[in-house]
Amino acid sequence: MEYLFLVSLFVIAFLYSSVGHGGGTGYLALLTLFGIAPVFMKSTALTLNVFVSAIAFFSYYKAGYFRWKLIFPFLITSIPCAYLGAMMKINPTTYKIILGIFLLFAVARMLFVPKAVTETSKKLPYLLALAIGAALGLFSGMIGIGGGIILSPVIILFHWGNVKESAAASALFIFLNSISGLFGLATSGFTLEPRIIIWIIVGITGGIAGSYLGSFRIKPEKLKFVLAAVLLVASVKLFIF
Repeated sequence: MEYLFLVSLFVIAFLYSSVGHGGGTGYLALLTLFGIAPVFMKSTALTLNVFVSAIAFFSYYKAGYFRWKLIFPFLITSIPCAYLGAMMKINPTTYKIILGIFLLFAVARMLFVPKAVTETSKKLPYLLALAIGAALGLFSGMIGIGGGIILSPVIILFHWGNVKESAAASALFIFLNSISGLFGLATSGFTLEPRIIIWIIVGITGGIAGSYLGSFRIKPEKLKFVLAAVLLVASVKLFIF
């Protein structure tokens, strides 16, 4: 089972990094399916997010898809809110429901990856970006994700950037929010899973491969259906048990 877990972790890091994400929802789903203690879930997902999203950002930045003006307004409010969200104590049942909802959203995101429908990006409304950043940051810290799984389709659907620009922006968004969330967790003290070093190495390996293919080569279209199935099973498990 340990080998199956590591292979699954590699696939999740590979797929998420290919579209500029850290993989927080995927890691949480995997931890749920393998029965990892809830006390380790948030800190593990945020830690893996930091490494994988950093790799994804570097690849998309190097490929020339990063636009600072696209992401800056979101970060102003998301970073402090992610810190506050991580400090919140949530009832285990409530946590499972919120996480289950986010996993279902991730399933929809995996099965429907919107395409850029225009070459001309619309101007980003700063006040709306500040509000979205605050909401995503709060939930990111609260449940242990980076928020990119929601930010990325929002940027595309509102025509604020194309697919790869949104991937670059989301990668930085996830990276900074995850760090902020870890600092928030540290205020109340948290324990990392003993095997976290091995998991980080596997995550980094998958992140390097996925971000390279996503930013420079191809998109692993078929793998997203496998991941969507994993997320769906995990979300159902959270709602039932």
